[in-house]
Amino acid sequence: MDTIYVEEGVREHPRVLEILGRYPKSTVIECSRYSEVFNPRSQNFRLQKKRPALILAQKHGARVLPAPDGYSIGPGRNMYFSHMLNCLYDCRYCFLQGMYSSAHYVFFVNFEEFKEDIDAVLADSSEQVCFFSGYDCDSLAMESLTGFAGEFLQFFSKRPKAVLELRTKSANTSVLEREETASNIVVAYTLTPDVIAREIEHGAPSYSVRLSKLEKLSAQGWPVGLRLDPLVPWPGFKKLYREMIDELFAKVEPAAIHSVTLGPMRFPKAMFERIVKLYPSDPLFALQEMLPHSGQVTYSKDLESEMIETVCDALRKHLPESRIFRQV
Repeated sequence: MDTIYVEEGVREHPRVLEILGRYPKSTVIECSRYSEVFNPRSQNFRLQKKRPALILAQKHGARVLPAPDGYSIGPGRNMYFSHMLNCLYDCRYCFLQGMYSSAHYVFFVNFEEFKEDIDAVLADSSEQVCFFSGYDCDSLAMESLTGFAGEFLQFFSKRPKAVLELRTKSANTSVLEREETASNIVVAYTLTPDVIAREIEHGAPSYSVRLSKLEKLSAQGWPVGLRLDPLVPWPGFKKLYREMIDELFAKVEPAAIHSVTLGPMRFPKAMFERIVKLYPSDPLFALQEMLPHSGQVTYSKDLESEMIETVCDALRKHLPESRIFRQV
């Protein structure tokens, strides 16, 4: 890590001191708020992605937020929280590259306040609550730096009214492999057929590596999730996804699958235009014409329906409908 920005208010925080101690050669720059570095519009996301800096900060304001409509894996109430902004990987369909001006990593070190807010949500809820932790980042990819999962596994395992989803593509699962399993913590892997993943999920572990991790973690007793979103309209889509699903269930017991989500690739119009401007020749955006629909840009409704039904039909051979969730 060449450059580390540190908010003045957390300069002496134990997590900050521990991280700075691991990077003694890094240039450390203090700032008042992370937004001074992260938010300016004149930045080049694509250029920064090659050598991102790390920003150590405190998350102020609302730390635990309602999940978007339709974002669910079962529980009646759905919330999300983000200990980081931005991702180690460079997947071409990722909405973060169109939402943020900066590719720098922001790590919020004030875990204790996140926990207080999660407890406040639980105290105010009569039903089970699902907390999604991989909405603005990958939940496990930078675990060796953040220690996030190790901290929150213990926290959530003692709160049966809560469900924690760790969404990831990472092979960095040692923290899970050495911990006791918990029925309310779901390790959810985003999966794309191998031929597609190699072309558009830059820097991420291969499909085969993710499948091996799913196999190992499910055998250990962790509830695992399959996240087939976004569905990508690649040539030979039907065959690729059917084969991937059959291969997966040849290695992972259906009983271990907590949930499957699937949904189309779609973006708000302005976000889509920013992403295409960053990567105008990327093959992903040449596959199908992307069309405006209900304020978003996506592929045609006929193609969307065909893709969803193809994947649902393949999944129904292995799982009940009640564990398949369509993201709208």
